[in-house]
Amino acid sequence: MSEIKITLPDGSVREYSKGVTGMDVALSISEGLARNVLAAKVNGEVWDADRPINQDSNIQLLTWNDAEGKSTFWHSSAHIMAEALEALYPGIKFGIGPPIDNGFYYDVDLGDREFGEDDLPKVEQKMLELAREKNTFQRSEVSKADALQYFQDKGDEYKLELIQDLEDGQITFYEQGGFTDLCRGPHIPNTGSIKAIKLLNVAGAYWRGDEKNKQLTRIYGVSFPKQKELTEHLEMLEEAKKRDHRRLGKDLELFAFSEKVGMGLPLWLPKGAMLRERLENFMRKAQIQAGYEQVVTPHIGGKQLYVTSGHYEKYGEDSFKPITTPGEGEEFLLKPMNCPHHCEIYKVRPRSYKELPVRYAEFGTVYRYEQHGELHGLTRVRGFTQDDAHIFCRPDQVKDEFKKVIDLVLYVFKALDFQEYTAQLSFRDPDNQDKYIGDEKAWNLAEQQITEAAEEKELITVTELGEAAFYGPKLDFMVKDALGRSWQLGTIQVDYSLPERFELEYIGADNARHRPVMIHRAPFGSMERFVAVLIEHCGGNFPLWLTPEQVAVLPISEKFADYAEEVFAQLKQNDIRGFVDHRDEKIGRKIRDAEVKKIPFMIIVGEKEKENKEMAVRKHGEGDLGTFKLEDFVSHFSKETQLENLN
Repeated sequence: MSEIKITLPDGSVREYSKGVTGMDVALSISEGLARNVLAAKVNGEVWDADRPINQDSNIQLLTWNDAEGKSTFWHSSAHIMAEALEALYPGIKFGIGPPIDNGFYYDVDLGDREFGEDDLPKVEQKMLELAREKNTFQRSEVSKADALQYFQDKGDEYKLELIQDLEDGQITFYEQGGFTDLCRGPHIPNTGSIKAIKLLNVAGAYWRGDEKNKQLTRIYGVSFPKQKELTEHLEMLEEAKKRDHRRLGKDLELFAFSEKVGMGLPLWLPKGAMLRERLENFMRKAQIQAGYEQVVTPHIGGKQLYVTSGHYEKYGEDSFKPITTPGEGEEFLLKPMNCPHHCEIYKVRPRSYKELPVRYAEFGTVYRYEQHGELHGLTRVRGFTQDDAHIFCRPDQVKDEFKKVIDLVLYVFKALDFQEYTAQLSFRDPDNQDKYIGDEKAWNLAEQQITEAAEEKELITVTELGEAAFYGPKLDFMVKDALGRSWQLGTIQVDYSLPERFELEYIGADNARHRPVMIHRAPFGSMERFVAVLIEHCGGNFPLWLTPEQVAVLPISEKFADYAEEVFAQLKQNDIRGFVDHRDEKIGRKIRDAEVKKIPFMIIVGEKEKENKEMAVRKHGEGDLGTFKLEDFVSHFSKETQLENLN
């Protein structure tokens, strides 16, 4: 047999016979590695570890420590769950069963059977029983006719519908044990790697996300190669429940939702509005120092504005329907993006190359029509405010401006204690060019400029194809919270397309007309999503400078109410925010309630404190700090705030 060259991630090259598999390569390195291999990445595509390689290739052997290894593991776990369900509920029909960020799910049609969370333990047990059989996942290529025949005989209309969308010659089945599924793969070598399983919850999901279709039962689960890892994961989930921004948002009286106002449209309560205002002021101050000018644009725009920008074509299905007026042919849209409005501001007057870059910033509220089932607290809403800005610059200024925005994003992360992050280079999908607008040459240049800027700022980056905006590539910041969960927050985008579509110009040094380049940026991203992530990251214990109520003044009884008000008035003069708790409750109850509300400092005043013009101070989560004179407490408070800014 002829030899092929296999290049490993360290750059070393080995020769193998044609038809070698990733598992063969692993075995040639060490048996220990082979025991841990879950899949192989061949020329950028994840394959089964036992799939033959017939040409010179770059390969990476994937284990549990790789994100794509985990994804393959959870994909295979979804298939085992389907096999268990079919054994327990004959005649069940299957939709889709993909891996997700932390586990997997499968959408199933159980017919007239009732199925709830009480049924999950028996499915778990069946899954573990099947996993112990160490059945291999066998891949086979199937003709479209045979695939249709198989699921027609089985009576599964969901798989038949999926097959109709596939091309002949590109259809594969996977079989493990007695279960066969339509699937592109890849899968782990055998079921024996799966040692610990937990099915988490049951939900409803419309087939293909369409509310007009039947609602299927979605079963969520997670699995691990070791029981210890499952135990740690479940402990993390319990902690996540305590930090759930929806619960804390209610307990801390930050935001609410109303069915009468509309699903996915948050109402910011006074304390939440104060929190938002401080975040906005923090960003405004940073933007002023960085040379941005504040603008304000309407919540709606003429339909033609978004036709010109391309948003109507690309976002039309996700937007609210056009608003018609009594004027003939007059239509408006709730704005899905701020950028078209900023383009029109730029066009208000002629521009010279000497005034570029022009930087416009706006806390602009935009609207998207998210499906009911996709709404989730503040992380997925229908109306949200972006800390949006658009920089109009010359081509020779792009990289420097981009690097300045990176500095701004990192400044925000440091101030709010987001210490772990990865920069994601979100580029075009080369196989689906219809998703994008603009010139190929401009796209290549933009991707090069983003890559170079990230390298020069020494960012840790990953590249994701297909994640670009429709008008240009971007740099997305993936931030890990205190529980190790990853969130996409800040984003920076380079855009050569909208300036072309809006015919934006500046007069160059050569007295000729030129197109500016547009940089889109949002360090917070969506204010709603950012606040949700921040709540869960800090468990509601906000940085002292940001927290809405910094102190609670607690008089021991009504006799000391006047002194409590006197103390509070002096604190307010020193820009310390809070309230006086005048309730007719015992001091122990007042302290407990202030702890639940996560008030950073509790100021307790009684007879002794009044006589000595002092205050007894407690700190949230730490307890008694002792007795302070007013000026001493203000100094202590100021030092704590300064320490936060230094960290």
